[in-house]
Amino acid sequence: MTVEYALRRTPEEYERLRAQARMWEAATGRLLDRARPGAGTRCLDAGCGPGETMRLMAMRVGPATTVTGIEVDAALAATAEEALHADGHRRCRVLVHDLNSAGPIPGGPYDLVLARLLLLHVPDRVAVLRRLWDAVADDGHLLVQDYDMAGVGVLPTLASAEEVARVLLETFTAVGCDVRTGTALPTLLAEAGIGAPDGTDVAGRLEPLEAAAGMLEQTYRSLLPAALAHRVTTAAEAEQTLAALARDAAGYPDRPVHWPLMIGVWKRRRA
Repeated sequence: MTVEYALRRTPEEYERLRAQARMWEAATGRLLDRARPGAGTRCLDAGCGPGETMRLMAMRVGPATTVTGIEVDAALAATAEEALHADGHRRCRVLVHDLNSAGPIPGGPYDLVLARLLLLHVPDRVAVLRRLWDAVADDGHLLVQDYDMAGVGVLPTLASAEEVARVLLETFTAVGCDVRTGTALPTLLAEAGIGAPDGTDVAGRLEPLEAAAGMLEQTYRSLLPAALAHRVTTAAEAEQTLAALARDAAGYPDRPVHWPLMIGVWKRRRA
């Protein structure tokens, strides 16, 4: 199976990823606290993106402990490390590494390994999970969070929002992503030989359309080249959809948007 990374690699997309990370900060912080990180806890953020989760880790382990991120996009890795250092997190480092490649994860073992919104984008989720588990030290924790996008939408429904959701889900599916990866996490852990999770966490978000429309538009535009390539929509239809979404956000600003569920699991590696 192959998975094409469908989102664009642009400064605008990096900013969208930062905003998305902030949306889920409370849910990720709750999962991190299951592992009780503190001074000296060696942490890894696998597929760290812009580094916002590394920031949460650094706040918990303190300035004397190194926090490591791994990112396949070299430009994003450099941007993330620079931003973290500028904010005073000088012990944060981001390594450029493809987690799909065979062999051990660099820098391990780690006391805490987190992968948020990583498995959605990789072709062999079970193999990547095994590599992540191999990087966990004895008595350390593996934490995984991923989306279940099945419930994305607006209630009462709006045709513009339904079309945005259709394009997002069909495009992710067309490039090889499993849009229900989050709900599949316990099964994936079992298939990787890790066993049943020690616990699960499910987080959801409702926002008024007026507040959510910007993120919906940005995500849609980031995916649009892939959507066009896979004939999920056309350029003319896309512009019509975005115009309709803007009109609906102005006309129905309080209508609630249901974001994807963020589903987390954790597992302690017992010595």
